[in-house]
Amino acid sequence: MKRFLLVSLLLAACLMGAAQPGFMFGQAAEPEGLAKPARQFTLNLTPDGAAQMVVYLPQEPTGRGVVCCPGGGYAVLSNTHEGASWATFFNERGIAFALVNYRIPHGDRSLPFTDVENAMKTMRDSAAVWHLNPRDIGIMGSSAGGHLASTIATHTPYELRPDFQILIYPVITMGPGTHQGSLDGLLGDLQNDPSLIDLYSNEKQVRSHLTPPAILLLASDDALVPPVPNAIAYYTAMRNAGNSCSIHIYPTGGHGFGYMPFFAYHDQMVSDLSAWLDHLKAPKQDAVRVACIGDSITDGYLIDLNDTNGYPAQMQTMLGDGYWVRNFGVGARTLLNKGDFPYMKELAWEDAQAFEPDVVVIKLGTNDTKDYNWVYKNDFAGDLQQMIDALQALPSKPKIYLVAPVPAFKRSWTINDKVITDEIIPILEAAVKKNGLAGLIDLHTPFEDSANLFAADGIHPTQEGARKMAAIIAKTIDPAAQTESRGFFMMR
Repeated sequence: MKRFLLVSLLLAACLMGAAQPGFMFGQAAEPEGLAKPARQFTLNLTPDGAAQMVVYLPQEPTGRGVVCCPGGGYAVLSNTHEGASWATFFNERGIAFALVNYRIPHGDRSLPFTDVENAMKTMRDSAAVWHLNPRDIGIMGSSAGGHLASTIATHTPYELRPDFQILIYPVITMGPGTHQGSLDGLLGDLQNDPSLIDLYSNEKQVRSHLTPPAILLLASDDALVPPVPNAIAYYTAMRNAGNSCSIHIYPTGGHGFGYMPFFAYHDQMVSDLSAWLDHLKAPKQDAVRVACIGDSITDGYLIDLNDTNGYPAQMQTMLGDGYWVRNFGVGARTLLNKGDFPYMKELAWEDAQAFEPDVVVIKLGTNDTKDYNWVYKNDFAGDLQQMIDALQALPSKPKIYLVAPVPAFKRSWTINDKVITDEIIPILEAAVKKNGLAGLIDLHTPFEDSANLFAADGIHPTQEGARKMAAIIAKTIDPAAQTESRGFFMMR
């Protein structure tokens, strides 16, 4: 029945296209509207031209760009109403638009993934010529294209990962509630492999601070791609991770409305997307890059919307847009490579290096004091040196600050404040001196009488505690930092 429904919908779309010039599968049409791109051209993404990107550059560029993945159930490309028809919308706002005519997988999922990754790379490599900010390149996808876009956002390395996501009635899960046609097209004969189902159920692949901001646009009555196991599940995962995410669910419209004016909520959708884009801040290309490396205290555990209210985000506000602060904290992680959850085995560590920071703030050591981790204490100095060596070898040659951990007011999880004061901090002091680092930032002494700024576990600072952390670190990095209360500022 599901296969029949998909075929019926595709047939209906093709029949509708007969009455609408320019609507077709597998070929991009000219964008409609008054605004014309300053340049429009097609680039091959594969040597044989089987995959292409159609680029529409705006007349008055803002530096922002969008890579578009049309839908079609991983079986065809709906690249007019879910592709080229959007070009004018973006160009009018000074945003470059690149429609990707990716290869159909037929069970070989590497084909569309590789094509879109190549498109992302092309956009960033061409930034200077196309007047783009290479760290303001987003991805957009509708239906199965939404699954493709969210896969690129959650699975690719930092260099290829988009800076934001626009997902329109997206397929998200490959498990119960998925769109069967997309599952067939992407995984083919391997669709019953539970490991692949989990891997490409993108609601399970969201990472705190690492998955870029997203907006989801869909209709409540979508029967083809049910909202709850797909778009709503993705929003929930993003929200639970503390990541920036917005969702707009319109009462009616079904599936597949794209940029079609017949969609009853078309104008509202355009307005919602415009407002979201207007409020999405991008870093200045010459901003000083600050990488905050750490455990759950850096991550912002127990702080709601920690990507907005954790100490790195609050420090961004204090330092202003001359800086670009990124949170690379991961809960429960240790500096010790023999600890239960070593930080240097995390994606966040890979991302922090790929970020090529100018300044690094390392706040690790709290979890290392746990009884079952500190049995490896003789490795702590050496593992710290390994991290320092890797950072000093980066092309950006960053200034490195080590942080004396905040006090542990309780022995939660066997975390031991005496180990912090008597053993961890002296090792940090010695490493700063040995390596000629920028300095040791003391967060222990200023918080010794501030138990009221910690959660009930006595380990994790509250939002107000995070603000105090941010102020101390920001003033160390830049004495001109504005640590008094100011308006909200967030940057990705």
